[in-house]
Amino acid sequence: KQLAGPDLDVQNTAANGRSSKSFLDEGRWRGALALKGQYYLIQFGHNDEPGKWPDRETDPATTFRANMARYVDDVRAIGGKPIVVTSLVRRIYNTDGRIRTTQTPYVEAVRALAKEKGVPLVDLHAISLADAENVGDDVWADLSPRDEKGEIDRTHLNVKGSEVVGRMVVDELRRVLPEL
Repeated sequence: KQLAGPDLDVQNTAANGRSSKSFLDEGRWRGALALKGQYYLIQFGHNDEPGKWPDRETDPATTFRANMARYVDDVRAIGGKPIVVTSLVRRIYNTDGRIRTTQTPYVEAVRALAKEKGVPLVDLHAISLADAENVGDDVWADLSPRDEKGEIDRTHLNVKGSEVVGRMVVDELRRVLPEL
């Protein structure tokens, strides 16, 4: 919200731990649509991956893609403008300093959907991957929370990380949607 400026009203209806499937199944999407927003940033993927329990998991080529298409179509049906966002990279570094990503099929599904439906794309995965590999694990460790054992959470962000990644999203929004 701090990056939006005084003329924009930002409503965050995201819910931790939800996938494209569970967000729909829990009725959270109906609540988001009821706000009748002008723009909707739509981002899922981390919790859609295998290993997240059957009530969350989706297949990137079928159920995930169908859910994402539904989100886009539903926003258009209420007169809003959908913007799809690829997942923030999980910062799992190899010994050579490059990142091993598990999200590629989900990221590719979002990219293909954006192209097919003519939807603006914020490719946060590509932006954050390039940045994380460029600046390295030590910098991103400072942007990440720690678990109860002091281990780095390589998926989520702390307050400082949210500010850094929020700026990445805003900068890319300005590029893909200059009217914002």
